[in-house]
Amino acid sequence: MTQEEFPTHRKEDAARYSKFRWWLGMTLGDMFDKTTDLYPNKEAVIDDTGRLSYAQVREKADRLAVSLMELGIQPQQRVLMQLPNWGEFVYTYFALQKIGAIVVLLLPRHAQLEINHFCQLTGAVGWIVPEKYRKIGYLPIVEDVGRANPDLKHIILVRSESAHGLKTLESLIHDADLSDERRAELLERRPEPTSVAHLGPTGGTTGLPKVAPRTHNELICNVEYKVRSWELTNRDICVAVTPAGHDMTFTIAICGSIFSFGTLVLLDSTMPEDFCRVVQAERATCAVMAPALGIRVVNFPGLKDYDMCSLLKMHVGGAPSTPDLIRSVDEKLGCIFVNGLGSTEGLNIMTRLDYDLDTICSTSGRPCCPYSEYRIVDKDGGELPRNTDGELIAKGPDVFAGYFKAPEENRASFTTDGFFRTGDLARMDEFGNIRLTGRIKDVINRGGENINSADIEKLIIEHPDVEDVAVVGMPDKELGERICAYVQPTSCSELSFEGIVLFLKNRGASALQLPERIEFIDRIPLTKAAKADKAALRDDITKKLAEE
Repeated sequence: MTQEEFPTHRKEDAARYSKFRWWLGMTLGDMFDKTTDLYPNKEAVIDDTGRLSYAQVREKADRLAVSLMELGIQPQQRVLMQLPNWGEFVYTYFALQKIGAIVVLLLPRHAQLEINHFCQLTGAVGWIVPEKYRKIGYLPIVEDVGRANPDLKHIILVRSESAHGLKTLESLIHDADLSDERRAELLERRPEPTSVAHLGPTGGTTGLPKVAPRTHNELICNVEYKVRSWELTNRDICVAVTPAGHDMTFTIAICGSIFSFGTLVLLDSTMPEDFCRVVQAERATCAVMAPALGIRVVNFPGLKDYDMCSLLKMHVGGAPSTPDLIRSVDEKLGCIFVNGLGSTEGLNIMTRLDYDLDTICSTSGRPCCPYSEYRIVDKDGGELPRNTDGELIAKGPDVFAGYFKAPEENRASFTTDGFFRTGDLARMDEFGNIRLTGRIKDVINRGGENINSADIEKLIIEHPDVEDVAVVGMPDKELGERICAYVQPTSCSELSFEGIVLFLKNRGASALQLPERIEFIDRIPLTKAAKADKAALRDDITKKLAEE
């Protein structure tokens, strides 16, 4: 591994994080084993298929880990993991951690274009994927991706009705040799806490998605202080609604529940009635979700038919929450709304349980880790006084050190003294609470998913009848933003919304990359720097929506 592939923290920073034990020097596998050793009989994971105790999750993880070793997966080799909110996500992730592999976390909605990109970027040797999920049949995708990536030697199907000549997760677990000799080999595979645990896809400023390497030390620190900030305990029953591969769900709900010895409920539905049913049935005490579901729940006509009194707190993040939503949760659910701001790169901000409602409505809270540094700076990097707008930058023991194989991106994304430039405009009040006020990076936040406008523009411009294109976020009450493409056709062409969407689908674009509205215009407006004037386009679509 090279510094260009896996950037590391500055030596003086890493030494300080270790000296003061902000880095615990443990691995994710260590943390998992500690919980399963302490509470073997406690209910650990509940999903659509049933319930597992910590001892049962541990056995599945260990058996799978042994089988993955026997397949020949080596330490630090990359394995794509594309699983929804199923129990399999939990024991598969920790099995890979135990053998020292690097997990590449994918979302179920990632399609061929993105999967091929991640395969080629990371040099993945394995891919763990459902045979089918909802309306997505993965077998044709598996065939195409496998053909394009000969190094992808280990494709493992999950919940497969017939193996189709491939390995299945279930058979690997069932057939594992969990002898004392194999257990000893497994212990020998324990990675170093400073090594990379997983790669998290995230929207960069240019090109296809970047991946952020996260070490065991960073992730454990990140999870520890998130758990403390919203006071997760072993008595909590936490419902995870947003996708398991999303950083918020992974750190706050999945690892948060396991590392605090609680019970995790993986809900594979965003229907408000399903959420209410699960809270009532499981007597859930807390939940992690995006604002879009929160809005659906508080506006759900059948809410009064469910007993929601066990729900004490809701962590809502991934996209901005409106004051109306926050106050509605307080009034209709009677639970504490925990506002949050985070990122795959390690940004870690949260309101606390003792905050008043006005502060929760007006800020994202303060940094969870007291040993991380957050600053608001001007364009020259000078720190600004409190209650002044500027760029939010951060560094600390829970923040990553740089993108994988992206030296140019890293030079643009970090200051000379190691602070990560978030690309967000923000202000910090006298109590250290942070409020986002704008955006520098050209990214659309659709219901908690960061979507790079440049990715979509590069796909649309390939259409032979498109002269120019600019993609912007348009405001949406439920999702925060949706995707709007401004398209300048070539002369005499007859473009349509349906035609462009079909073109993108045929190019392997995922659902996240499909515009939800297209405005056909004679010419894309330009700034003085001869770039698309996206501020003008955002104003234009906002006015159009208001008029409609």
